[in-house]
Amino acid sequence: MTTIAPQRVVRLHYVLKNANGEALDDSRARGTPLEYLHGHGNIVAGLERALDGQAVGAELSVTLMPAEAYGVRREELVQEVSRGAFPVDDLAPGMRFQTQGDAGPQVVTVVEVGPERVTIDTNHPLAGERLSYQLEVLSVREASRAELAKGHPLDEDVDHTQVEDRKQP
Repeated sequence: MTTIAPQRVVRLHYVLKNANGEALDDSRARGTPLEYLHGHGNIVAGLERALDGQAVGAELSVTLMPAEAYGVRREELVQEVSRGAFPVDDLAPGMRFQTQGDAGPQVVTVVEVGPERVTIDTNHPLAGERLSYQLEVLSVREASRAELAKGHPLDEDVDHTQVEDRKQP
């Protein structure tokens, strides 16, 4: 029986709940299982550790503290920026935008909107949260060479023998 280990593609269903027991995400309700490449940082570290060694059909409950999930909340990541930094004029608290940060893409949440300045929060929206997962492992398979080169699973209609991206002329 194949178990979850590095270099394997895992498909699973999950329900993600916050500390109050409210469902934040449910892959089964969406009809789309999560598929990820184990050992490549495609999911939060605590969840990957909990899944290591599990087999197809395994059902488990995992509770992660913030440091094992999306990190602790850092107040220094809340800051003011110019209102002109946003692509839309109609801004409201709670709106989210994806921007390029120092470490790559990041989500920015609008906290407060003033006439000239906007307070934003660049913490992950789930930072500081204790999260619980209900998991069901659906399948585990060896990753293709192309998937290992890319660092994530490829869609079924992708030719897995092609490792390099095709560049536009």
